[in-house]
Amino acid sequence: MAIMMPASDQAVLDRREAIVAALRAIVPGEGVIDSAAEMVPYESDGLLAYRQPPMVVVLPDTTEQVSQVLKYCFEQGIKVVPRGSGTSLSGGALPLADAVLLGLGKFKRIRDIDFDNRVVVTEPGVTNLAISEAVAHAGYYYAPDPSSQIACSIGGNVAENSGGVHCLKYGMTTNNVLGCEIVLMSGEIIKVGGKSAETSGYDLMGIITGSEGLLGVITEVTVRILQKPETARALMVGFAEVEAAGQCVAEIIGAGIIPGGMEMMDKPAIHAAEAFVHAGYPLDVEALLIIELDGPGVEVDELIGRVEAIAQGCGSTTLQISNSESERNLFWAGRKAAFPAVGRISPDYLCMDGTIPRGKLPEALARIRDLSGKYDLRVANVFHAGDGNLHPLILYDANKPGEMERAEAFGADILRCCVELGGVLTGEHGVGIEKRDLMGEMFNEIDLNQQQRLKCAFDAHGLLNPGKVFPTLHRCAELGRMHVHAGKLAFPDIPRF
Repeated sequence: MAIMMPASDQAVLDRREAIVAALRAIVPGEGVIDSAAEMVPYESDGLLAYRQPPMVVVLPDTTEQVSQVLKYCFEQGIKVVPRGSGTSLSGGALPLADAVLLGLGKFKRIRDIDFDNRVVVTEPGVTNLAISEAVAHAGYYYAPDPSSQIACSIGGNVAENSGGVHCLKYGMTTNNVLGCEIVLMSGEIIKVGGKSAETSGYDLMGIITGSEGLLGVITEVTVRILQKPETARALMVGFAEVEAAGQCVAEIIGAGIIPGGMEMMDKPAIHAAEAFVHAGYPLDVEALLIIELDGPGVEVDELIGRVEAIAQGCGSTTLQISNSESERNLFWAGRKAAFPAVGRISPDYLCMDGTIPRGKLPEALARIRDLSGKYDLRVANVFHAGDGNLHPLILYDANKPGEMERAEAFGADILRCCVELGGVLTGEHGVGIEKRDLMGEMFNEIDLNQQQRLKCAFDAHGLLNPGKVFPTLHRCAELGRMHVHAGKLAFPDIPRF
């Protein structure tokens, strides 16, 4: 006996089948995934607290296929969510039930290595670390190095304006990307920037970098590569108080010293990282600074002495200086493994991402400690201390009623604290859905409307990655008339773990 289905449900299924068939015509073979079981890996990105099956997944492997997919979706009014490696920690690649998930995982080719101009032209699915590995034989590297660099893609790095432990001296992604090939929602292909460091006209690269997939789909990236410094040595400095470590950071920068990298971990993070990596971290300290100094050997030796004196003046209790490249790498190995290491001591955790002025670091640490007591949840702190980018890891157990909600409230208060101290909601993870409803803490309605007008210039119908970044839904025509529709966006059908 045939099962009768409501006409509305049947219409939805028919439309989905038509979309799948059209996508298969554009991306043949195994380029379209539509079974529920095979789409499970795409239900969430690195913000694992939320999941949502997509309508269908399409995996093109050429720019022309991306263009045809977007053009089809544009003409049919179908939403599209771009996805790189899925390592976003803010829900930036979270699917929608009525949207096509467009994955760039097959774009894994490095197209050009140009040592004369010190650039690499790469496809967006190439991992961050793979770029450095491709040029290492000639003594070059790509500077931005997120902790997830072994897995995160360069396209995702551009979308989120990722940083890393060396961004203090060498800049974020936006300081190291020179050009992009982008496919607009209409299917049009544009090229912005190129191999030259200077371009005329508007700074469109500055707009695209950090745009979180709301403006276009990146299919090619041109990045700047740097020569490896002559010498690089790291200091591992322990403190009996977290605030003393924060003061040391402020004094090093205040002395005009710009380390290649300067990272901080508090005691819970130190213990988790040491148990995971065995980097030789001191376990009897409350805070640990890893400070890397690079450049000509004589300069590094001079700076080591100055930093050592500053650290002692701030009350350091331990200080170790790397004497080999392997030892320097070991110092960093623990820090770069801090996130997975914390996963071994807690069933779940939220990795927050806010930025404050460096001078406010001691105050921010004290307030995070107070909030930990207020919400009765542990926190492990890992910071890009040099540029004030905080990564508090809030530990919780999603199986215990109410803990997930408390963790989210704790995280929201940390971000409010960052803004109150003169900082911003995100340093490198992006807004996504995680910080979307906190945008009003930092921007007023006029600010947000103006940002959305820019979104409308690229994507007039709001089909690219809708529901991310902006807390209110606006139609482009309404923005033009300054009539604002203040309906909240929400994901009521997204179950948590």
